[in-house]
Amino acid sequence: MSIDPFPASRESVERRFKASDGASIFYRAWLPAGPARAALLLFHRGHEHSARWQETVDELELDDVAVFAWDARGHGQSPGERGSAENLARVVQDVDEFVGHVSQQYGFARQDMIVLGHSVGGVLAAAWVHDYAPPIRALILAAPAFRVKLYVPLAIPLLRLRQKLFGPGYVKSYVKAKMLTHDPEQARLYRQDSAIFPQIAVKILLDLYDASTRLLADAGAIHAPTLLLAAGNDWVVRQSAQRTFFERLSSQCKRFEVLPGMHHAVFHELDRRLVVEKVRSFVREWIDRPPEPWSLVEADRYGFTRNEYDRLLAPGPLKFKLVRFGMKTLGRLSAGIRLGWEAGFDSGRTLDYVYQNEPAGTTPLGRWFDRRYLNSIGWAGIRQRGANLQRLLEDAIGELHAAGRPVRLLDIASGPGRYLLETLKRMADVPCSALLRDYKEENVVAARRLARRLGLYVSRREMMPFHDSGCLV
Repeated sequence: MSIDPFPASRESVERRFKASDGASIFYRAWLPAGPARAALLLFHRGHEHSARWQETVDELELDDVAVFAWDARGHGQSPGERGSAENLARVVQDVDEFVGHVSQQYGFARQDMIVLGHSVGGVLAAAWVHDYAPPIRALILAAPAFRVKLYVPLAIPLLRLRQKLFGPGYVKSYVKAKMLTHDPEQARLYRQDSAIFPQIAVKILLDLYDASTRLLADAGAIHAPTLLLAAGNDWVVRQSAQRTFFERLSSQCKRFEVLPGMHHAVFHELDRRLVVEKVRSFVREWIDRPPEPWSLVEADRYGFTRNEYDRLLAPGPLKFKLVRFGMKTLGRLSAGIRLGWEAGFDSGRTLDYVYQNEPAGTTPLGRWFDRRYLNSIGWAGIRQRGANLQRLLEDAIGELHAAGRPVRLLDIASGPGRYLLETLKRMADVPCSALLRDYKEENVVAARRLARRLGLYVSRREMMPFHDSGCLV
């Protein structure tokens, strides 16, 4: 009986990219000798690092595919507290910036990328595809950790209480090497790998749970062709959550395959050649097929997003009627809710109040209502959007200034213009001017007042509203 020879080792190059917060993230690139037809991006499981992918890259034998694998912040050779990060959203943002770096540095469009995530890396990959909606060629999730088996009753509520009472902390992994793989040699290598950190920050574990809950509920927003591989004898994560996620996917081309008897570390199991073959076959299939039509272009007409829109338009259940009644009565003790009823919950004044994020109200109860109101998920998202806009604005101002070009800003529907004016204040060392316009005089007045409070020079012309015709004057 002939035995397939083990493939020759494919050498990697070690490089780094700079994240938007300045962190220098380490990654490895396995580049083909000739032109690459596509890029495969690998995201490792929790506790691990990119060097653990070497054997998988060798066995895949994708000689015409460029392969990239990072060390997530807090892992391997990347900076940060071991097993931790500011939050999981920061790591998902790192994923997007890593993809952007690969695209810019190596010339791969997102349509020519296939993303593979293992365990926690699978959740990161799924969250990125969900939140950033990239038009990637395909998605592969291997034993994604949508629900970690914590075994301790009420573990998540207890961890939330622990974090609230004692602040940041760590949980040591109960998972032993023999629970990850049947291969004694791979178990030995895992135990002896000094770069593997056996703990995870409590905040990251809780964020992982919350992000997975969101993905399980909203998996229908994902349209990318998806292969989901589940370990048949997984001690670490629950297969039931993986099935729920898979069933709710909107992908027209999706495949769920159970790997019989395998433990969680499927790429280091005894029968890992079976896993590699499935991955290789799926990658080849989607390299050879044209990219799927980008579904978001017509998302307003049919599909998951349209269904969600129709559902939101339907008459609300009793609890929403009760919430509305409460907001119209006791809720008026909250300054923010009262402002919403007066000026509109989508008005410039309301958005400015949300950006300001300083609870106020009549009586301590009103201030408590206001804090709850300002902390609602919608307003938290609006504030994050404002932070993202400020970051992009600062980048654009910095690039223009560095190129020796004049910086002039125009906002044609500025509202009170808080994020723009605060950006100008922070970048006071860069000469620039701004023209703010809005069709409501009250917003223009509020913008002028804020600009002066920030110490910015204001001329009346720079704060002039639109005429009824909509023309600038």
